[in-house]
Amino acid sequence: MTALEGVRILDFTHVQSGPTCTQLLAWFGADVIKVERPGSGDATRAQLVDIPGADSLYFTMLNHNKRSIELDAKTPEGKEVLTRLIESCDVMVENFAPGALERMGFPWEVVQTINPRIILASIKGFGPGRYEACKVYENVAQCVGGAASTTGFRDGIPVVTGAQIGDSGTGLHLALGIVTALYQREQTGRGQRVSAAMQDGVLNLCRVKLRDQQRLQKGPLREYSQFGEGVPFADATPRAGNDSGGGQPGRILRCKGWEDDPNAYVYFITQGAAWSKICALIGRPDWQSDPRYATPEARLPRLNEVFATIESWTETIDKFTVMEICNPLGIPVGPILSMKEIAEDEGLRASGTVVEVDHPVRGRHLTVGCPIKLSDSAVDVRPAPLLGQHTEEVLSQLLGYSADEVDRLRRSGALGGVPDRAAAE
Repeated sequence: MTALEGVRILDFTHVQSGPTCTQLLAWFGADVIKVERPGSGDATRAQLVDIPGADSLYFTMLNHNKRSIELDAKTPEGKEVLTRLIESCDVMVENFAPGALERMGFPWEVVQTINPRIILASIKGFGPGRYEACKVYENVAQCVGGAASTTGFRDGIPVVTGAQIGDSGTGLHLALGIVTALYQREQTGRGQRVSAAMQDGVLNLCRVKLRDQQRLQKGPLREYSQFGEGVPFADATPRAGNDSGGGQPGRILRCKGWEDDPNAYVYFITQGAAWSKICALIGRPDWQSDPRYATPEARLPRLNEVFATIESWTETIDKFTVMEICNPLGIPVGPILSMKEIAEDEGLRASGTVVEVDHPVRGRHLTVGCPIKLSDSAVDVRPAPLLGQHTEEVLSQLLGYSADEVDRLRRSGALGGVPDRAAAE
């Protein structure tokens, strides 16, 4: 039995934020019915295509374990089908532009009337307020959520991260909200609205920087490199390069081969409890007793010197050897892994974090598996659906439409193309 077996999701999402949410629910066993525009489907099917005639990796990596139906919900016949789907589902998820559901004729009040137990979950760019009608994309979310202003080096422009904290991050937040609402429904019998704003999701992931904004009002941020360099702080949390976001100073340091390998680096944290072992490793045992270096507080103004000395040691060995030496000593380090190294990592494959999936058109390809592991509910990652692959299956098996009724809906244009048997008449 899967964790969400028996839960049916009406997936009106597209691109990345919403599909991330619904894919996670599908991985956990929910029956996710993805509603797509007839003829074209989710826009990402045709974005960044690498194999002509096959859905893009952008689409397939966000839509595993789902069923796809084609439906034009703007037609009278499409509205008929959508109404019956709402009646049959536990959750409806959407990430349309603000006001789109209302223009379709399905605002929350109508959806709730059709099915009082349904949960309507939405992702938007902003919450209520000045910008709530604005559309947001990944990098915009990183900027308005505070991430970009605190990422990069202080003498450069703001920088966005390669981690999709705006889209995928908000999708993960919404999935938690949906599961929470489903649990509450077990107590109350009522559905409710669940919303997650991308700005809010990014800010939630940047909470340590909001923490530092408040600390800055009481004095300089001593663990930031600029403190040791004597550079004054302004009135906002600065960009801190690769400084650690916590109380334990950390840096990215060069390892052997860095001249030719752009990822021959390691992240090294000078945790106070391991200081004596660090000193021994780098050939500075005198620092254990020297009052200028013996305590974490004393070292803060000297972090550049400390890390330069550590780097003179890491440069002599490769990044994996650094990890193999340091971790048994309780020194927190981690190699900078490229996406190629991630893809080939045997441990990640064994755990199901990286998996290979067979697709009917694309063939066998690599994708990201479920990042959350349940001991009693293993995740089986199945290929993303072809456009409209399950239209007739859903309409007949779930909604009870006969073959003639499905033909009628196709003739109306609500389901896209005309079936062969209808075209032959």
